[in-house]
Parts: sequence; structure tokens; C-alpha cells
Amino acid sequence: MTESNIINAGTKQSPPSYFRWAILVFVSLAMFGNYYIYDSISPLADVLSKQLGFTDSDIGLLVGIYSVPNIFMVLIGGMIIDRFGTRVSTFVFAFLCMLGAFITAFSGGDLFTMAAGRLIFGLGAESMIVGITTVIGRWFKGKELSFAFGLNLTIARLGSFAAFNSPTWAAQFYDNWQAPLIIAVLFGAISVASVIIYWGMDVHAEKTYSFHKVPKQDKINFKEIFSFNKSFWYIVLLCVTFYSAIFPFETFAVKFFMEVHSTTRAEGGFLISMIKIFAMIFSPLFGLLSDYIGNRSLLMVFGSFLLIPVYLTMTYTHISLYIPMAMMGISFSLIPAVMWPSVAIIIDEKKLGTAYGLMSMVQNIGLAGFNFLIGWANDFSGGYTLGMWIFSTLGFFGLLFAYLLRRNELSPQGHGLEVGIKRKS
Repeated sequence: MTESNIINAGTKQSPPSYFRWAILVFVSLAMFGNYYIYDSISPLADVLSKQLGFTDSDIGLLVGIYSVPNIFMVLIGGMIIDRFGTRVSTFVFAFLCMLGAFITAFSGGDLFTMAAGRLIFGLGAESMIVGITTVIGRWFKGKELSFAFGLNLTIARLGSFAAFNSPTWAAQFYDNWQAPLIIAVLFGAISVASVIIYWGMDVHAEKTYSFHKVPKQDKINFKEIFSFNKSFWYIVLLCVTFYSAIFPFETFAVKFFMEVHSTTRAEGGFLISMIKIFAMIFSPLFGLLSDYIGNRSLLMVFGSFLLIPVYLTMTYTHISLYIPMAMMGISFSLIPAVMWPSVAIIIDEKKLGTAYGLMSMVQNIGLAGFNFLIGWANDFSGGYTLGMWIFSTLGFFGLLFAYLLRRNELSPQGHGLEVGIKRKS
């Protein structure tokens, strides 16, 4: 902090608690629109096949290409956030999301143009999430960090829930492939508006309150990625295997339910949205639990274990689909609610944007690769069994990395992930 900031800090009060919760609400609304745009393709998959002649590989391309620019850009985006701050960076990224959704919706049905729009959307979306994650980490570190992340995920996943259930609440728009994508553009506009409100509130906090301002880095430093500890890398590997088992499945889930289990589109949309329902309810509760008891790596082990049998159960048994989707929902509630705030605990605050950017970069390598791979596997095998085995294998590796994280955190090299409020008191 500069000398003037130190003087101001001594004469100004800290921001009231309601102010940081209001910040949380608006940045979460921005993620709501982001999540809606991302998941707008899945419930539309069979319409794209019928009206535009798209194959599963084409649909996998539309979802997977989102992640391609983030193999590089999201790390750079995290460094940009650390260098230029969250306000300007997050606004630019939100605008790219809206622009990409616009190009996709008004593509005229051309696959290349739609893919270009999804690529532009991806260029902004993941970096925007990194920015918002960094905002929450800085506003809530040392306070209700995991609970705040859980609430953020709850609001954001309402966007996914709304998208997956759009065949129900927006059924009249599904006669044509374009109308549901125009709705996605509108939610992109909500994201931009929410980021602008956050920007204004953040500026107000800096001028009015004794607000901890994180110093910006003088330059972008790629060497920092080699300075992160072993626990961080185990979290990164868990992140990529876990999300690669969830999101590429969601890409084809509605189509899978319709073709293999004879559901309607609306029923299939509700089944996959169960993941979001569980996450919206339980993510804040798991966040509170981990804040209180610690044992974060143990919670991640449990969540990873729960995911392994889900896919083969849906492939080889006639058990009610509500059971495996509930298991997936609990896993999807638990791991992200504990995993993302864990990074803010073990990484220095001024490097937080870079750390989240690196984590998201590796995650997007997995999302791009496995969306392409599963689309190819479905076309190659003429069904879904091969892809479901791939998902189950990813679940096993996620369990392995969660176990290695726990072993490291229980050693003298641990970073406090296992310590909660209960143990501190």
C-alpha cells in the first residue's frame, strides 16, 4: 500500500458485511449469464441434428471449441487480472462472452460461424470466471470464504439449470434452432450489466472504506507458474479429471437420455439439471462444513469416490436415473465448493489470478479434448458405451489425485487445508 492508502486506512471504516455480500451477488449474476450461454447447446442438440444436419462430432465441436483458446488465454487472462486489476479485465471478458453468443445466434446456421462464435465466447468466459473467482478470494479471504464460493456457485448454476430446463419454460422457442440461442444472448447482456455494477461498487469501496487493495504486479511473469507448491498441482489434476468427467457428459446427456432411456427432451433436460439443483442447494452447505471442520482434502476424496460408479450404472442397469444423477449432483456440489477456495488458502494473494488462470487453463485442455473425444467415440462406436467407460476412468483418476492431495496435506509440507474454524478455536 502507498503512504496515502495507509493514512486513509487509519481514518476510514472497513466495508460493512452487507457490502461484500452485495459484491458477491452481482459477480455471481455475471456468472449466471456465462453458465447459461455455455449450456445452451445441450438441450438444443437434437434440433441442431434435425434442422441443420449436425453430427455428434459437430455438436462436440461447438462445445469443445469453447475450451480451445483457454489452453493458452486463460493463463494469460489470470496474469492480466493480476497486472491490470479485476474491474477492467472482468468487463472486457464479459463483453467477449456476449459477443460470442451473438455471433453464434446470428450465424445463419453455418457450422464454421457458430464455432467461431463459441470460440470467442470461450475466449472471454473462462477468463471472466477467473476474474470473478479472484474477486471473491480477495473480498472473503479470512472470512466466510468457502461459504461465499458455495453461494457463488449456487447462483451461477442457476444459469445452467435455466438452460437445461429451457425446453420446458421456453418450449415455444424450440421449433427453430435460432430462438433459444437468442435467449442466450440476452443472458449475456445481463452478465455485462452485472459486471458494470460490480465495477462501480468496487471503486466506491476503495474511495469510501478502508478496503484492502491488492498491489498490482509490475509485469506479467510466466516464471511464477513454476513456483506453486505440490498441493496446488494435485488440486489442478483433480480439477481437470473431475470437470472432464462432468461437462462433456452434459454435452450429450439429453441426447443420451432420449436415445438410450427413451425420455422426452424435457425429461432429459430435467435429469441433467438435477446436477445443478443439488449443487445450488448443497454447495453453500458443504462450503460452511469445510469452513468449520477443515478436512478439505478428505471431502474431495469422498466426492471423487462418489462419481466413479455413476456412468456405468446408467449404461448397464435399469436403475432409476434419478439415483446416479443424485450421486453426480452431490459430487458436483462437494468438490467445487471445497476445491476452488482451497487455492486461495495455499497461494499468495498477489498471485491468485495467475494460479486460478493456470488451473483453468489445464481444466480447459481437458474440456476441449474430452468433448472432441466423446463426440468421436459416440460416432465411431455407434453408441454411448465407450464414452461412458472413458468418464468412469476419469472418475478413478480424480480419486487418485484427491488421495495424493490428502497425503501431502497430512505431511509436514501441508498448507492448512485440513484446519477449520472448529480446530482454530
